[in-house]
Amino acid sequence: MPDLPTADLSRHQEPFEALDLRLRTILPPAYQDSYEDVKPVSMGSAGLKFAQDGKVAWDEIWGSFCDLAMAGGPPHKGTLLEPATPAALAAQPAPSRQVAQEICRGIRMVTYLAVEPFPAPGWIGVDCDTWGMAEWFLRAIVMENVSARCEGTMLCLPVGPAYRLEKEIKNVITAVAKAFHYWDGHIPPSQKKTIADLFREMASHSPLIQPAFLRHNSPDALDCTLHNQIAAAIHHSTGLGHSSHQYPGWLGIECPDVSSAVWIMRALVASNVLARREATVLFVPVNKMLDPEGERTVQAVHRIHRFATEVGILPKNASPTELQGFH
Repeated sequence: MPDLPTADLSRHQEPFEALDLRLRTILPPAYQDSYEDVKPVSMGSAGLKFAQDGKVAWDEIWGSFCDLAMAGGPPHKGTLLEPATPAALAAQPAPSRQVAQEICRGIRMVTYLAVEPFPAPGWIGVDCDTWGMAEWFLRAIVMENVSARCEGTMLCLPVGPAYRLEKEIKNVITAVAKAFHYWDGHIPPSQKKTIADLFREMASHSPLIQPAFLRHNSPDALDCTLHNQIAAAIHHSTGLGHSSHQYPGWLGIECPDVSSAVWIMRALVASNVLARREATVLFVPVNKMLDPEGERTVQAVHRIHRFATEVGILPKNASPTELQGFH
């Protein structure tokens, strides 16, 4: 926790401690007292290994993993891996099936979970043990810059006919293997229950804001008006400008540096707003169904930006406004 001036401490102690408690609840124990010190430094990419049958031996590739992006480590992928469009899938059904089968095979090899092509085009489904597990994987994997969504205990991951074995297919399997490594080996059962309780408590106030996907509502995912509205409101309240690099369902916001992007990203996820980053660009969700005017997203970014300014994560504005608590 950054040192605060004595005069400011009592005013900011309660909301900071509420946020810190949520982060500690979500993170594996090894990070709970050190997440502020985690550096986004990559260990490098593991090469593919092949078994005697000529197929990739997915369960023999990784001896260890980089720190979780959730904890402040480097995201596994530098830019977002998206599912293929319905048109691309329809145009190449055979390659799409082959990619889906290989991703399913790889995930089965690195986890004990059941996995199969999902009925929705462009996705495969991983059957998680519990709703809390699926929700934690959703947050962890999206922060690694791999698209994901949940339907109950089913974690959905992207597929596309142009996915390459050593690139996109490996990206999906690695993101799952990394999340599974930390969830299964580093988070005790009692904490898993506490994580699920926290997610339910946050959802009781408002559902997780996540990006609109093309399958659910094409106009919403591509709604430039809503993107621009949210971007203008965030710029007005924080001074942060929007990035020219945008995705359907996501709005990019330019942060001063990597550390501030990481801090705001984590704080947003702990506030039930899905977020991720690419270098210094923070991406926040755009979803007309869950957040029709973008109000919740804008308020969360404004509140967290204001708090980050007060505690010295970001430079102070001329007239900082009063910080409200996390709800």
